[in-house]
Amino acid sequence: MKLRKLGANGPEVSAIGLGCMGLSFGYGPATDREVGISLIRAAFERGVTFFDTAEAYGPGANEDLVGEAVAPFRDQVVIATKFGFAGGLTTAGLDSRPETIRAVTEASLKRLRTDRIDLLYQHRVDPNVPMEDVAGTVKDLIAAGKVRHFGLSEAGVGSIRRAHAVQPVAALQSEYSLWWREPETTVLPVLEELGIGFVPFSPLGKGFLTGKIDETTAFDSTDFRNSVPRFAADARRANQRLVDRIGRIAQHKGATPAQIALAWLLAQKPWIAPIPGTTKLHRLEENLAAAAVALTESDLQEIGAALATVEVHGARYPAHLQRHVGR
Repeated sequence: MKLRKLGANGPEVSAIGLGCMGLSFGYGPATDREVGISLIRAAFERGVTFFDTAEAYGPGANEDLVGEAVAPFRDQVVIATKFGFAGGLTTAGLDSRPETIRAVTEASLKRLRTDRIDLLYQHRVDPNVPMEDVAGTVKDLIAAGKVRHFGLSEAGVGSIRRAHAVQPVAALQSEYSLWWREPETTVLPVLEELGIGFVPFSPLGKGFLTGKIDETTAFDSTDFRNSVPRFAADARRANQRLVDRIGRIAQHKGATPAQIALAWLLAQKPWIAPIPGTTKLHRLEENLAAAAVALTESDLQEIGAALATVEVHGARYPAHLQRHVGR
């Protein structure tokens, strides 16, 4: 696995990381703990050095899982986690008050069984707390040796600039994929200007770009995709055109649709490191093999032409979550 540096001053990480959320939260019942630990360790054995978690994934359960899993090789990996939801609950509103950031960081350190967090993100921008106070608090935690790098998630350009002026931002984490390309016209130019790395989450469109989901797919009752407009049956039916086009390109390249989607992201900028998630070893191996898929300029033009002919249907978040992004 090749390594990439997140921006000018960020950590060096594997070109493809592992988003660990789905092992505990969001996509139905939590994975058996031992299975989750085994998967994380299998990822490390295959070259992954970048593991993403958050207080809100559980809450706390995912950090605890990641902490136990990486304990044998803690010093060889980069752990990213997040603060920002009140009580660690995505349904309870936002809370990035300085005292909360400090308390959440201490709790995360304990759950992760570590003395420092390599990359600490604000999970969502809190409109009730000045960004200067948030960045200043993380700056103090960095000075204390409890945090190494500061990151933002789903932040808008104004917030990125304000934070970076107080404490250099190492990375922005936001959704970016073949079916959500808004970052190209909004934040990517600013990240390049400021030397900030980019960590795309949901790089496989929450599973849709793998080609394994169609309009008949039924999700578990606790799977958050049930509330996502883009996953309504009629939207999935319309969006199948995109998957079909990617599938044909993948077939010509001797790759899978998922591998094309990830290779496309890696080809955009050298400071981009996507974090696909999975609960299955064979999907992990498929995803990691994308790092070896070389897309030529001709390939990228073909993919671009295919995307230009397809209109993606459905919002990527329900309204109550959409209001938290891009601030």
